Amino acid sequence: MKFTPALPPLTGETLDSLTARLRENGEPAFRAKQILEWVYKKRARTWDDMTNLSKPLRAWLAETFELMPAKLILNKESTDVTAKLLLQLGDHSLIETVIIRALQDGVGIDHSRKTICISTQVGCAMGCVFCASGLAGLKRDLSAGEIVAQLLHVCYLEDARTPRARQELASFDNVVVMGMGEPLANYDALIQALTIVNAPWGLGFGARRITISTSGLVPKILQLAEEPLGFRLAISLHGATDEVREKIMPVNKAYPLAKLLPAAKLFSEKHGRMITLEFILIKDVNDSIDQAGELRDIARDLHAHVNLIPYNTVEGLPWIRPAERDLEDFADVLRAARVSVTLRHEKGHDIDAACGQLRLKTEQPPSEAPVPTPDTDGLQPNLAP
Repeated sequence: MKFTPALPPLTGETLDSLTARLRENGEPAFRAKQILEWVYKKRARTWDDMTNLSKPLRAWLAETFELMPAKLILNKESTDVTAKLLLQLGDHSLIETVIIRALQDGVGIDHSRKTICISTQVGCAMGCVFCASGLAGLKRDLSAGEIVAQLLHVCYLEDARTPRARQELASFDNVVVMGMGEPLANYDALIQALTIVNAPWGLGFGARRITISTSGLVPKILQLAEEPLGFRLAISLHGATDEVREKIMPVNKAYPLAKLLPAAKLFSEKHGRMITLEFILIKDVNDSIDQAGELRDIARDLHAHVNLIPYNTVEGLPWIRPAERDLEDFADVLRAARVSVTLRHEKGHDIDAACGQLRLKTEQPPSEAPVPTPDTDGLQPNLAP
């Protein structure tokens, strides 16, 4: 389930791999750093932007690599703090990237602070019954270059909003790999992409500000624990007992809690970092006080932070969110035990912010729903400076 483009994306190259390709073409090794600086620091959008490279080298690059493997076709901003980018890949597949901005108490939106949620697959094969990402199944994995490209598009938008952002290594504060797809099911491309994002010759973004979310692929969690870069880990738990979890997450049949929780503990102990337990609260499914008590015990044993997320309604699915009082009662069980817990408020409902919704509404036969056309530079008017 891979797409092989006519030209490999430059955004998937490491310093070593690009150096090797350049040497094969008779170029000195230092050219690789120059090229990557143009991509990640100066945000070059065309080969001709790379003015300190010779014309023959630029021509060779254009014949050898694709500079950007994803095109922004829609930027849909919410009335709250959320924006969703719809990107089109070389095979016309669509993926989503979400920008979540911070709130300033009593002031408004803080545009200087933002978390970016990126995708790793087109669709998803995990089959979680409440999720829009997997409604159409898994189409394919993303390449490392396609994963990195999502963050570059965020940088382009922020550069347009605030020109000073061009002086920064990255125009965001945190990255969460919990968009479309199961990140650890595309393990090799994920690690290569995050290595590029982290490297000083790439976006130079700290590994400890990158969170990888998984529905519970235990062997890959154990493999991730051995990685030298200290990424954070989030477990999409969504059920505090096997009985509840199996009803909504098929992965629990292969990796029940008796296997998942020890793997999570090992990861936490290996890296010395608190993990996060993601828990989407669905009315009459996992929102009982009994579930809250079981989750409390799991969180205390793992010394984990808990993110409680009211269910974000997905068209075509029957699930609904609990009432506000029930959400607070659930959270109070954890608070009473001094578990670190965040009860999130809904964000992005008006832009179909639940993973996969915007893609599903857009990815139809061209005769039925033409893909939106961006303006000439790929930036939506509402993000102009």
